[in-house]
Amino acid sequence: MRTLFKRTAAVLGLGFSLLAQAQPAPQPPVRIALIESLSGAFANTGEAVFRNLVWATERVNARGGVKLADGQHNLAIERYDNKGQNEEALAALRSAIDDGVTVIAQGNSSSVAAALIDAINKHNEREPGKRVLLLNYSAVDPILTNEKCSYWHFRFDAHADMRMAALMDVFKDDAALKKVYLIGQDYSFGQAVLREGRKQIAAQRPDVQIVGDELHPIGRVKDFIPYAVKIKSSGAQAVLTGNWGNDLTLLIKAAREVGYDGKFYTFYGNALGVPAALGDAGVGKVIAVADWFPNTPGAASENFYQSFRQRFPRPQDDYVHMRMQLMVETLAQSLEKAGVVEAGAVAAQMEKATVNFSGVKGSMRASDHQFQQPLAVAVMDKQGAPGAKFDVEGSGYGFRVIKAISAQRAEQPTSCKMVRH
Repeated sequence: MRTLFKRTAAVLGLGFSLLAQAQPAPQPPVRIALIESLSGAFANTGEAVFRNLVWATERVNARGGVKLADGQHNLAIERYDNKGQNEEALAALRSAIDDGVTVIAQGNSSSVAAALIDAINKHNEREPGKRVLLLNYSAVDPILTNEKCSYWHFRFDAHADMRMAALMDVFKDDAALKKVYLIGQDYSFGQAVLREGRKQIAAQRPDVQIVGDELHPIGRVKDFIPYAVKIKSSGAQAVLTGNWGNDLTLLIKAAREVGYDGKFYTFYGNALGVPAALGDAGVGKVIAVADWFPNTPGAASENFYQSFRQRFPRPQDDYVHMRMQLMVETLAQSLEKAGVVEAGAVAAQMEKATVNFSGVKGSMRASDHQFQQPLAVAVMDKQGAPGAKFDVEGSGYGFRVIKAISAQRAEQPTSCKMVRH
């Protein structure tokens, strides 16, 4: 009996051994280096990005990851803190490349994005065997897909001129508006917003007087009261700004403190503390433009948002970006079609990608690597009001969509002269 047991165990052991040999060895993950502000004044924006990208990769991994020529690979996000500085971002890029990463993700600062694009162009030419891609989810200076366009750079957010055109679709119909104050962060993106704002106002509402037009240092102003006082004193009925992160939240808080009751036409006024800072004073007065809002109509959109809230239930984590999900889905699709992680092969697939996700369709324009997708404009309202089922960050206030812009209508021409590789 003991001999029979030994033989049976031996046969079972051999079977398990053969089974183990038949199973493919787990493949290393496709690593994505997130080079972002993870400390300092804009750490909250960097952490919001990290949550979005982690959630997107978890979804891809749950369905088996990406299938390449050598087997299945998961996606993995690796954090590199650029501290909001170009020099730190370039150091992080070098570290990521030394670590063997081939996909870089960045977006919070067009200045940082421009530095990374230039560095990646030089690196890829110098070391063709170690080329990398830059996936940009929110650096929206138009120049990045125009004069400075690069084969290695792909932008998944609508650029500033596209966003401004969508915002002006609402601005131009505001008949009571006669005076506006322009304010922005003093770097390439903030300058581009104000430049396009002046152009669009002159073209579409020449009767509106610009009573203030100024730039302030990015990330360094702690007290916006002096700016808010100037805005109120100017008689402006609205403020037009591209400010983001704490620069927007602090500006909004200061405006409330000095009793300013005009409107805010914003690029990013729909989260990161802004609705809570204004409260009832912001209802009907804060307008934002985005690729998507939680209250975007439709069951697919609602299910998408509720899934995110289940994954990240804390109110302070409530900042989800559809475009970042589309970006990761586009990367997964492009990797599978390329069959390898090599940047050149992936870029060749990504520049002709089309994705459908949660009721939203987007496509990459090959001529400049500017993603084309629908845009929307929404206004702040109390949660529970028609069109405002969901609030923001537990504030009791949400954004209801008042204008939907198709991808075809949002599209703008490009001056890019792409050098292909």
